[in-house]
Amino acid sequence: VASQAQTEVLSGSTALMIRPGYGFRVVDKLLTNFHAPDSTLMLMVSAFSGTDEIKRLYEEALKNEFRFLSYGDCCLLSRRRE
Repeated sequence: VASQAQTEVLSGSTALMIRPGYGFRVVDKLLTNFHAPDSTLMLMVSAFSGTDEIKRLYEEALKNEFRFLSYGDCCLLSRRRE
């Protein structure tokens, strides 16, 4: 967790779509599974680590026969630095 971040509890709904270009401000690491390539979750991890890095990781996962989706293997992603 970023040491300078300020957080507060909120309640409500949002129409936020996290996709490449989104600026993450609090989280530096993300532990997640390998998502379907056409999912909104793929957009989120691409925004977090960068599209090129996610493509490279998925190519490596396919080459090594990793399991995908909810009961598959997971990966620890680092936030893309700008």
